[in-house]
Amino acid sequence: MVMTLDVTVVNVALSDIARDLDAGLGRVQWTVSAYSLAFGALLLTAGALSDRVGRRTVFAAGMALFTLASAGCGLAPGTGTLIAARAAQGLGGALVFAPTLALLAAAYEGVRRQRAIAAFAAVASAAGALGPVVGGLFVQTLGWRWIFLVNVPIGVLVVAGALARMPESAAPHQTRRRLDPVGAALGVAALLALHYPLVTGPQAGWTAPQVLGSAAAGIVLAGAMAASQRGGDGLIDMALLRIRAFSGAAVLGFLARMSSLGVLAFTTLWLRSAHALSAFEVGLYLLPLTGSLLVAGLFVARLQTAFAPGQLVAAGFALQALGLLALAAAAGADAGPAATPWGLVLLGAGGAVIFPPLMGVAVGAVPAERAGMASGLTNACYPLGTAAGVAVFGALFSARLESGLGTGHGSGPTAGADGLVPARAAVETGRFELLEPALRPIARSAFSGAFTAVCLASALVCVLGVLAARTLRTEACGLGSPGRRSSSVTQTS
Repeated sequence: MVMTLDVTVVNVALSDIARDLDAGLGRVQWTVSAYSLAFGALLLTAGALSDRVGRRTVFAAGMALFTLASAGCGLAPGTGTLIAARAAQGLGGALVFAPTLALLAAAYEGVRRQRAIAAFAAVASAAGALGPVVGGLFVQTLGWRWIFLVNVPIGVLVVAGALARMPESAAPHQTRRRLDPVGAALGVAALLALHYPLVTGPQAGWTAPQVLGSAAAGIVLAGAMAASQRGGDGLIDMALLRIRAFSGAAVLGFLARMSSLGVLAFTTLWLRSAHALSAFEVGLYLLPLTGSLLVAGLFVARLQTAFAPGQLVAAGFALQALGLLALAAAAGADAGPAATPWGLVLLGAGGAVIFPPLMGVAVGAVPAERAGMASGLTNACYPLGTAAGVAVFGALFSARLESGLGTGHGSGPTAGADGLVPARAAVETGRFELLEPALRPIARSAFSGAFTAVCLASALVCVLGVLAARTLRTEACGLGSPGRRSSSVTQTS
């Protein structure tokens, strides 16, 4: 939970960190980006490594690194130290998160495995949505450093519990594959290069040399990494990608994160800016989302015994699409926060239904000795989906906002070039109080229109998810007969 929570918990503290450390907001934003980049880049390597050296070993080492890095973040004297510690946090988080599905698959079978994965998915998804609540609470009561320091006692307990109670799950009778340092380096470099433009593009500009260069390098490195794995005994077993259900689960996980966490930042911004809410109040308004994630997650395991994975995933995407349409209607009608709970409930319930079947398919469609690799491959798609959602929807948000401010409103924000820039900057961050009273209705309308466009675009992504869920039908067809196994692992979902 703390791994996903730390992706979003820092957002509400950026202004306080910038003020306390006497740094510009642009530099402090790298406390978010450094974690996301390091986390996403190492997931693939960490998952494959856990199959070789032991999943509990990798999990415990990652938790120890995450705990030490959290202490470093909380005690950081400056932004440079804070950014470095956040990157270390991301590395530790990847080592913890990557083998998690494999650990669950090894510890449980059948219905118990479905329940464990459903609980894990619900808590992890809710943690991401709870970030603004937890962050706002700590920032307003104890100060921003405690959003990191609270991880230290939790981490110590988790490491102790893992070493004392968690069994080592690496298959003892499998033929050991080579460590493949070249493949690992190429995998980390490729994912880092692909993440970088998604994280920095909205601020630096999509045509900036570093953005285009990083994207091109990512494609080249990904090709080189794939070529290095053709021997079959490297970091990744490329045959896994030819399993339709497994590759489909990875793509659907990407789309699901894009349509959920990719929109969360703009939902938070809309609630806080358009309706003058504090960071903590925004968190409270998001409770229907987190609550529905947790409540719906309690029933997913039971649903998995009655419906095929493809049916559940398609239903989850459909629920999310309806929720996004409800949010778009609320923003378009300027109905205020009271009109959003049903949209947030549908969005959360949809996410709760989507992820457990996908996770079950990801580890159930492969041999047991490849479960860590499959977990890492699948999990690597999740932060990429989140980053892609923020980047794509961010570009759409900015374009629609500029269009709304630039249509003929006489003496509005387009009265002159000197007037447009400050007005747009104020509207983009929801600081309507900085505008002239006559311009505020135009600004609010432009802001609501931009958020509506984001919701509609995300709903289209959900429609793609409904259609793509058909790729899981092959996996579902073989799961009806009790006791059926794939290689050496029980198929679930």
